Amino acid sequence: MHDNDLKTAIPNEESFRAAVLEFLKENCEQINESESTQGDDPDRVRECRNFQKELFKAGLAALSYSKEHGGAGLTSKHQELFDEIARDWRLPNGPLYISHGMCLPMLDQYGTEEQKNTFMKDCISGEKIWCQLFSEPGAGSDVASLSTRANRDGDEWVITGQKVWTSGAHYADLGLVVARTDPSLPKHKGLSMFIVDFNDPTVEVKPLKQISGGSGFNEVFFNETRVSSDRLLGDLNQGWNLAVSMLMFERVSIGAGGGSLTADRTPTLIELAKTLNKNSDPCIRQILADLWMREKIRRFIGQRVRDSVAAGRVPGPEGSIAKLNGSLLARLFRDASMKIVGTSGQAWEVGDEDAEKWSVGCLAASGVSIAGGTDEVQRNIIGERVLGLPKEPDLYKGASWDSVPRN
Repeated sequence: MHDNDLKTAIPNEESFRAAVLEFLKENCEQINESESTQGDDPDRVRECRNFQKELFKAGLAALSYSKEHGGAGLTSKHQELFDEIARDWRLPNGPLYISHGMCLPMLDQYGTEEQKNTFMKDCISGEKIWCQLFSEPGAGSDVASLSTRANRDGDEWVITGQKVWTSGAHYADLGLVVARTDPSLPKHKGLSMFIVDFNDPTVEVKPLKQISGGSGFNEVFFNETRVSSDRLLGDLNQGWNLAVSMLMFERVSIGAGGGSLTADRTPTLIELAKTLNKNSDPCIRQILADLWMREKIRRFIGQRVRDSVAAGRVPGPEGSIAKLNGSLLARLFRDASMKIVGTSGQAWEVGDEDAEKWSVGCLAASGVSIAGGTDEVQRNIIGERVLGLPKEPDLYKGASWDSVPRN
């Protein structure tokens, strides 16, 4: 199959597999080592945009989304086949995991027809990269208590406030922002979600330096940023419902999504152990066997979540199970890699890029347990919605946001 062939017909499994494999051979490298570049590397973002452009031209981007809005118009089964084949390849699509894993499904589910026509195709093709803005200095795990304000001024909304820990804001073109539109309502009921253009000079992005040396997270300041009323996503004051949906999509991306974010990484560690002549160590062999089994279990969890999405349902508590499992796996992978590389994972010779990248991976692993809601938040959700345990008591339940004490 050649460019756009997949957009004109529903291919059978055999021809689709052949088309995917041909594309990957022409545009990707097979996985043989850990990523060596930071997520904020400009070259990596550029590579990502170019890759996504070619994926889009080949009719292999956003496989289960409608052709009308830039997708391939295929099925969730085709997406599963693509993910299965792509596991053995390095797809340079990391900078798009928020854009496609969270923002795109939100546009598809809650956007007006005008918003879908305006934004979805450029998002799918990688022409525009999106980010999401939830957390604030005074509202981390308790997103509903956020204080960024959006005030109505005629046909526009004026957004003022600060967000923090925003992944990818320094290279994003657009963002989905949750702001408070009615402080007289309880904290969960006075929020709305907006589409904001990051080229607006009133949007100020300040990268945060991480312990790993990278700057993938950012502070974002909205200095009376004006957005037109047609950039309200979903209904007014229904932003909490949208935020919950978006967090669920994020948890699915982290714990059950396809592509490099949730690719099986045990084969990489097995090769590392062989290279360092540690594959005969019984302790390391046991660690790798355990990790291999856990990654297989993750696939089953992911399949259940994807089936829910394919059926048209917003992921529920199963998204929290997948996300919690994903963050636990990230830490297990970290511990296994440090066991194999030994002291060079903490101290290495200048210029030893292999040792450095394993150290950077070790430092970054803990962040997975925060993204999309901390492990503690996931356990609360699972306890309440799966096990039926009582919620934590809330002294201010039902009170207006502006009447609740804050620091």
